[in-house]
Amino acid sequence: MFSKKRKFISFLVLILVLSSCSHYQKVLKNPDVKAKYDLAEKYYDAEDYKRANRLFEQIAPKYVGKPQGERVMFFFANSYFKQKDYNMSGYQFERFIKSYPNSEKVPEAAFLGARSYFELSPPHSLDQTDTDKALVKLQNFINAYPDSEFFDEANAMAKELTTKKERKAFEIGKQFNKLGHFDYTFLTPAMAAFDNFISDYPGSTYREDALYLKFESATEFALYSFSRLKPERMENARTAYNTLLRQFPETKYADDAAKLLKKIEKDLDGTITNEVKETK
Repeated sequence: MFSKKRKFISFLVLILVLSSCSHYQKVLKNPDVKAKYDLAEKYYDAEDYKRANRLFEQIAPKYVGKPQGERVMFFFANSYFKQKDYNMSGYQFERFIKSYPNSEKVPEAAFLGARSYFELSPPHSLDQTDTDKALVKLQNFINAYPDSEFFDEANAMAKELTTKKERKAFEIGKQFNKLGHFDYTFLTPAMAAFDNFISDYPGSTYREDALYLKFESATEFALYSFSRLKPERMENARTAYNTLLRQFPETKYADDAAKLLKKIEKDLDGTITNEVKETK
């Protein structure tokens, strides 16, 4: 009995679905714009954003300049966002803002557009073009709408993306540093990358690591150098050491840094001794 009841209910559900699909297809092919508008809103309210989107796409051009146009265009953009089609939602929210700059929905559209680019931001190891776009959009929103209900969320997203950019820049220097253990020619770009990172991200959580690795790279570079170049490069390494200790007196790299400094001093003493012998 229970099995028969379940089959009957399933059959009814199937009939309703097929009927709904049939009605949707008829309206989709129907030239009646009002019918499409009404059904699009029903699907949108029911969170069936895929079907709503197809209908809004058809009628959006018909409502340009009309009172309902603002509503249609916002729902159209948001239906892309709800489907996680962030390329299209970012583009459509930008269109909405340009078309209806005085709309009360502009702040929300600006936030959702920025968030669309945020969602497109790739892992730190990949190209960060979309991250840069998202940061610009988020910063514009933060500057324009400091009282918005979305302000804190936008700030949090901007911070997350900035940290991602920091890590990307830090990892570039770190990779050069690692390669420098096998080929000292990579130590020059490593030091340059760390210098750029330290300058560009003064408050970064990776700053201590970058300062230490800059010192490590400078030390290795000096040790691999020709004798005549060592004194100057050793001094550069020592300067990097002093910078690390000045900014992080209790650095977690204290022991490793001290060992590297001893290498410098030992090698520098040997270099000076040899130079003295050569002049006699």
